[in-house]
Amino acid sequence: MVDCKPAFDYGLRPAAWRLVDGNRHRACAYDDGAALSLELAASVRLEVADGSARATAVLHQGEQAVVSLSWGAAHPPHTVADAEERLRRTGEFWRGWLAGGSFPDHPWRQHLQRSALVLKGLIYAPTGAMIAAGTTSLPETPGGERNWDYRYTWIRDATFALWGLYTLGLDAEADDFMRFVGEVALDERDPLHIMYGIGGERSLPERTLDHLSGYEGARPVRVGNEAYRQSQHDVWGMLLDSIYLHTKDLDELPGWLWPLIEQQVDQALRHWREPDHGIWEVRGALQHFTSSKLLCWVAADRGARLARRHGASDRAADWRAAAAEIHADICRNGVDERGAFVQHYGSTALDASCLLFVLLRFLPPEDPRIVATVHAIADELTDEEHVLRYRVEETDDGLAGEEGTFVICSFWLVSALAEIGEADRARRLCEKLLNHASPLGLYAEELDPHTGRHLGNFPQAFSHLALINAVIHVVRAEDHPGRFAPPPRAEAVPPELAPEVKPA
Repeated sequence: MVDCKPAFDYGLRPAAWRLVDGNRHRACAYDDGAALSLELAASVRLEVADGSARATAVLHQGEQAVVSLSWGAAHPPHTVADAEERLRRTGEFWRGWLAGGSFPDHPWRQHLQRSALVLKGLIYAPTGAMIAAGTTSLPETPGGERNWDYRYTWIRDATFALWGLYTLGLDAEADDFMRFVGEVALDERDPLHIMYGIGGERSLPERTLDHLSGYEGARPVRVGNEAYRQSQHDVWGMLLDSIYLHTKDLDELPGWLWPLIEQQVDQALRHWREPDHGIWEVRGALQHFTSSKLLCWVAADRGARLARRHGASDRAADWRAAAAEIHADICRNGVDERGAFVQHYGSTALDASCLLFVLLRFLPPEDPRIVATVHAIADELTDEEHVLRYRVEETDDGLAGEEGTFVICSFWLVSALAEIGEADRARRLCEKLLNHASPLGLYAEELDPHTGRHLGNFPQAFSHLALINAVIHVVRAEDHPGRFAPPPRAEAVPPELAPEVKPA
């Protein structure tokens, strides 16, 4: 039995149904106010009444029936033969797409392939935008208020997306995403937003749907994301690192990107001394977040490298000097007495975003401050070896309640351990995390480390991007035992930018 009763506008407007051209095997549900429609097709007879499309059939052994629902212009199959043919073509497409990638011959190859499929599935083909997740308001903590809408594109995802896609040989998707990010940034008259809609929309106002509850009764259910209004200084570094990766893959700097580079490096240098909301989009007081300063350094550092390639020697010198200034400021104010990078200036709290210090080549992996940071996070900011973003009792994030451990942070720790030469520990942690994959090899935003339960929006692009980075780190560490060969991102920090190492 089939009983299809959709409602539009998040359940506020019931659908009106009609048979398509009088065909009892095809029916259309539509919303006149928004020009939206769904089409239901079946190999059995459909009846339309009371806002529903229904079908009833008794199947005997060996018999088959098909029911399919589609949105948009494509007509769904209404015969078994048509459905089987479409399934066959779909399987061939995805197998062919994966065959075009470059995956290492390793037992964890399937995890890389599944993550690649997830990323491809989260890309909006008309623009190349990659959304953070396909869901909204799946709770980070059951019964809590940390329920967010992730159906948008974050600029911060760009550098990790490009690194992952280029590493796996999926250049077309990486280039399309870079084009999308570059175009929305070039069109921006105000400071660069941290996130956009899949069509480049800039206004993403947040509201709650009080007539709905979510998973296990979770409230509030949110649509939109007010974080689009926030000031997050990591955005410039993420964009510049993306352009840098794009340029390295092409082995040239596309001319259309140079105005964007100038514009965004200048923005980073104009604002880097100011506090912001940080990479985790906290809704508490603004702070001088250390990772935000790091990403402003990345903007200046990558900008200087790109300017050198472009032949803009004056710009390269200015930005190199600015990078050195930011570098010195971070080393002076962002390190605590134990020699580890902390969440924000004046704090002793740890933050998982400080794992980016080694991944983004701020200092060499053997630097005592890098090693101290990785060890402090691994030993003090974990629950059952899974990494928290921060301790909620130490961080004014403007919210109540607990949150789970973050998958991306745990995979960052894998990569960071490999970077500092602890390949065995990195491999053990990576294997533990891979064992927490869902039956389909998918990851949400967070994990309950005690039960393995997935929490937050699902599947999460950021989690799968970090998985790719971590697995490649471990694989390459295995290929070069005793001598870690990091995946390419940026060259080592030039001697003139590396401050004097403090005694441990």
